[in-house]
Amino acid sequence: MRRLGSVQQKIPCVFVTEVKEEPSRKRDCQQFQVVATENVNPVALEANIDCALATEKLDGTCCYVTEHKGQPHLWARLDRKPNKQAEKRFKKYQYSHGSSKGFTWNVEEDFKTVPETWIPAHRVKHHNGHPVPDEHGHIPGWIPVDKDNKQYCWHSSVVDPDVGAALVLRPSADDEDLLEVTAVPLTDLMEQTLELIGTNVNGNSYGLGNKKQPVHCLVSHGSIQIRNPPPVDFQQLCSWFQESPEGRVEGIVWHCNDGTLLKVHRHHLGLRWPDGETFLGDRSVVVRVDGTVDEYNNSRDLFASFSRLNGQHFSRLLDIHFDF
Repeated sequence: MRRLGSVQQKIPCVFVTEVKEEPSRKRDCQQFQVVATENVNPVALEANIDCALATEKLDGTCCYVTEHKGQPHLWARLDRKPNKQAEKRFKKYQYSHGSSKGFTWNVEEDFKTVPETWIPAHRVKHHNGHPVPDEHGHIPGWIPVDKDNKQYCWHSSVVDPDVGAALVLRPSADDEDLLEVTAVPLTDLMEQTLELIGTNVNGNSYGLGNKKQPVHCLVSHGSIQIRNPPPVDFQQLCSWFQESPEGRVEGIVWHCNDGTLLKVHRHHLGLRWPDGETFLGDRSVVVRVDGTVDEYNNSRDLFASFSRLNGQHFSRLLDIHFDF
């Protein structure tokens, strides 16, 4: 697995894309769609895509582990966005030109303020000392998760700062067919990006938990390997997404040997997501969260709940529940 670190880069599509003047299925208020053609991206060919590691593209919200106040800390994704006046001007330009290419920002005046602790992602370009927005008009960045900030309560639920650990879903080292939920030291996750998935994140595509008993966890990017990926061919990928059980995923991210990342998701191919039960939610899982309830801050918190299930196997990830 390639550690992405603080790189929140735009990963190019494995196919050459084109813009259609139709409302986006993925992004609200975007009056165009980016769709894949049947031509493989030259970048993919140069990176020898056929020898790349194919991994599942996860549907959640991106996080990052790095230092904050001298300690390993979980950071949440927070894009700096334009104010209402600049957003209106940007959308008008997008609608009339079919894309955002050529639009000019005044970064000092056009963007909303962000907390002092906010940092831009490492791959964000700078001009005259200011970060440059991407083609969506956002400046990707991070903010340290504060347990007292209700906006990030689900991020906070998967980390225990006193124990210095995070709840992580990952493949079991003992059985490639088995996933495990385990408490991983934050020091082991330093400079990694991860996806927060669960009950209250991005529509809960994986069907985890419920409102009464929410279930959340982190998944390191690149850790869920697709073992039998289809060839990089438009028609074969379309068939795989629609017909293969393993194709019940949002998309694929390829990790090439030279460090290049490429992706494709269902929206590129005109396919729905989510579309029924997912492959990840259907996979078997074991809980390996050692320790007693008393070791954690609150007997009702997620660490304590998982610790009560320590050693238990579930035939499907979405079957995890806390009946206490």
